[in-house]
Amino acid sequence: MSTVYAENAIDEALSFWQQGYQCQTEGNLEEAIRLYRRSLETHPTAEAHTFLGWAFHSQGRTLEAIRECKRAIEVDPTYGNSWNDIGAYLIDLGRLNEAIPYLRQALRAERYECRYFPYFNLGRIFERQGDWRRAIECYREALRLHTNFASAQRRIWRLQALMN
Repeated sequence: MSTVYAENAIDEALSFWQQGYQCQTEGNLEEAIRLYRRSLETHPTAEAHTFLGWAFHSQGRTLEAIRECKRAIEVDPTYGNSWNDIGAYLIDLGRLNEAIPYLRQALRAERYECRYFPYFNLGRIFERQGDWRRAIECYREALRLHTNFASAQRRIWRLQALMN
């Protein structure tokens, strides 16, 4: 494959992925799924697999969402979103202990801008397990990393009130 062809395929895949994201944010999940698949057919990326998983999850297709995130990890294990999303989906399924290693890997991922999400999700696990002090520590770290993270702040206040 020539370099120019490869660059064109990457650009085209990125365009399909961006269009899919736009459709998803507008609530058009079927079109988003179609566009994410076109992106993957053009040039597989961790982003397209992860966002396809997010679309599946939005439709209640959680196991398919997890499979897509695992495919994303196969393409690029440094992409943190896929690790965090698997953890979050496992929490939704009530598989708390299984989620923890994925969330910890998200924290170590080289390519991840939203490190506050895995801290928040770890907090959700510890809260559900009754370890409120650890939950508060995780929520505080999420809030430190993203100072306007209202959900983390509300959970801290609620748990502190319950502990008093």
